[in-house]
Amino acid sequence: MNIVEALKTTEATLPEKYKNMSTLEMEQRVREIKHQFGEKLYIPGHHYQKDEVIQFADSTGDSLQLAQQSASNTKAEYIVFCGVHFMAETADVLTTDEQKVILPDMRAGCSMADMANIYQTERAWEKLMSLFGDTILPLTYVNSTAAIKAFCGKNGGATVTSSNATSMVEWAFTQKERILFLPDQHLGRNTAFDIGVPLEQMAIWNPITDELEFDGDVDTIKVILWKGHCSVHENFTIQNVETVRTEHPDMNIIVHPECSREVVALSDYAGSTKYIIEAIEKAPPGSKWAIGTEMNLVKRIISQHPDKQIISLNPHMCPCLTMNRIDLPHLLWSLETIESGSIHNQIKVDKSIAHNAILALNRMLERAN
Repeated sequence: MNIVEALKTTEATLPEKYKNMSTLEMEQRVREIKHQFGEKLYIPGHHYQKDEVIQFADSTGDSLQLAQQSASNTKAEYIVFCGVHFMAETADVLTTDEQKVILPDMRAGCSMADMANIYQTERAWEKLMSLFGDTILPLTYVNSTAAIKAFCGKNGGATVTSSNATSMVEWAFTQKERILFLPDQHLGRNTAFDIGVPLEQMAIWNPITDELEFDGDVDTIKVILWKGHCSVHENFTIQNVETVRTEHPDMNIIVHPECSREVVALSDYAGSTKYIIEAIEKAPPGSKWAIGTEMNLVKRIISQHPDKQIISLNPHMCPCLTMNRIDLPHLLWSLETIESGSIHNQIKVDKSIAHNAILALNRMLERAN
C-alpha cells in the first residue's frame, strides 16, 4: 500500500481529545503503555524526529538500520515506526507476518520518495531500454517506495544507503555498463563523481516530461540520474558555504551527500547521517563545525556537544516537515489504539512487492558482509 492509497482508506485526523491533553499527561500515558506492553512493543525513532518523540524511542538510527533492528527484535508484536512512510514499508518487508508495523501519522511521507513512482519508473525503463539496450542496472536509494525497491530487485539491481553508496555503485559497474540511480540525483551524482565518473558522462531522466536531459553523444553516458532530490538538503547553498567561510574561517563544514554537487565540493567533509554524528563525536573539544543536514538532528548534536562550537550551515533551515508530522499526540494515539485493540495506520506491503524488494535489499546487504 502506498501513501496515497493509505490516505484513502485510513482515518488521518487526530481525535480531538489529544489536542486537549497537556504534554505531561501525554508523556505519562506513553510511559504507562510502554511499561504495560514491555517487549511486545518496539518504538524505533529516526534521527530527524522531534525530541518529544525521540525521548520514547527504544533505538534511534537511520531508516535501514531501524528496519533491520525491527526485524531482529522478534519479541516485538507491535512496531510503532517513528519515521516516514517508506521507512515503515521497509520495516514491514523485513519483519514477520506476525509483527504489525504502525505509522503514527499516514501523512508522514517523503518528498524525495514521492518523486519516483512505479508508473513513471516503468515508462522510463522502457524508453531507456530502447535507447541503450540491456546495458543498464537500476539502483535505488533506500529513501524510496517499496515498489521502486521491488522494481530494482526484479531487474537485477539493488538498494543503496548514503553510507554504502560508493561500494554499491562500484559493484553496479561490474554488472552493467550503465546505471540508473533513483530517486535522488544528488547522492547519485556525488557518489559517481567520487569514484571517477566525469560529470560529462552523467545524464538526467526527467519523469515529468519522460525525457533524457543530456547534451552530447548518448553513447558516452554512464550514469542516468533520476530528477529527484531531498527538499531539506537541496536548501543548503553555495551562498551558505561562502557565508560560513567569511564569518567563521576556521570552521569545518560537514554536509550530507544529498546536498548538491556544488555544495559538497566546497565543503570539508561529506557523508551519511551516521558519518556526521560520528565525526562530531570524535572531534576534539573546542573544534568548530557547520553542519549541513536536517535541523532537528543538528539541534540535538549541538545539545549533546557543549564542548564544541556547532551551527547549522543554513541558519534559516526548517526541520523535515513530513518527518515532523510524527509528534507526541500522534505517537500516543497509535499506542492507545494498540491498547484498545483497534489499530490504525498499519503498514502492509503486498507480498509480491515485498519479495522483489527483499532481492534488492539482500544484494546490498551481501556486498556489505
